[in-house]
Amino acid sequence: MAQQLRYDKLTGPEKAGILMLAVNEEHAAKIFKLLDIEEVKDISQTMSLMGRVDSEIVEKVIRDFADGLSNTGGVVGSYETTEKLLKQVLDPDTVESIMEEIRGPAGRTVWEKLCNVNETVLASYLKNEYPQTVAVVLSRLEMAHAARVLANLPEDFAIEVIMRMLNMEVVQKDILNDLERTLRAEFMTNLARTSRRDNYEMMAEIFNYLDSATESRYMAALEERNREVADRVKSLMFTFEDLARLDASGIQTLIRNAGNDRIAVALKGASESLREVFFSNMSERAAKILKEDMNAMGPVRLRDVEEAQQYLVNMAKELAAAGEIMLLDGKEDELIY
Repeated sequence: MAQQLRYDKLTGPEKAGILMLAVNEEHAAKIFKLLDIEEVKDISQTMSLMGRVDSEIVEKVIRDFADGLSNTGGVVGSYETTEKLLKQVLDPDTVESIMEEIRGPAGRTVWEKLCNVNETVLASYLKNEYPQTVAVVLSRLEMAHAARVLANLPEDFAIEVIMRMLNMEVVQKDILNDLERTLRAEFMTNLARTSRRDNYEMMAEIFNYLDSATESRYMAALEERNREVADRVKSLMFTFEDLARLDASGIQTLIRNAGNDRIAVALKGASESLREVFFSNMSERAAKILKEDMNAMGPVRLRDVEEAQQYLVNMAKELAAAGEIMLLDGKEDELIY
């Protein structure tokens, strides 16, 4: 369904986008040269999503610039027209970078802004939507934030969302566009990253960010629904205890980057075998100091232990992504980079 714009509801970037589309390229190029790169991105994002704009609105927006109009009728905003205009004033690499950010079902920044919305507020809003709609939204958020939102949804509803996410296929463009327009109206934001990810890998990463109690509840409920699906998600999860499968070089790299304070708290809740993995990859003196620190700190809150363990897991993933360590997935002949 085409977006119906009202003049009294237009934002600044929308008015600027209409002006850029309405004037000829020479005039538009001169205007773009006066803007900084962030302003160019904002206006370009708006232009690419605008679609057809009624001529009455165009004339109201540009009535003070009537002499610069190349077409006093409606204008059409698209990726193609936006990219063509940007090429008049920016180098190819910059144009490609901007278009890469805004290309996709509807650009990048709405989803990023949603990640800054309090998880309780967002969950309260989403719980009134269809599970499929919530599944689409969570699939495009950062995994950590998606996990927090999921944990704040009613449990039965959350399991429905999980099942939809695991079985989700590519969302039709018009449906996604409508959803993004609604989210922009609700949260006054831009669009975020959209990248196609394996549904099971995505869900495993979300589960990794859940606290242990919530993860256990949801995993148990998922097992009741579909044991095979639950096992597949489990197999893709990378947990704190999985650090025991790092080779000596990997553990030592992790230790150097994490620092003793975090390691000491994390190991308070670790198995003896995992503790030994860390101790055996330190010098005798360093291991002795770490053990003394752990004994000296006394009882530690479960929440603090889980946060420290998640910090080490996330650091291990970052180091693996940078090629500094290798994570074994449990199949001894395969490596995950």
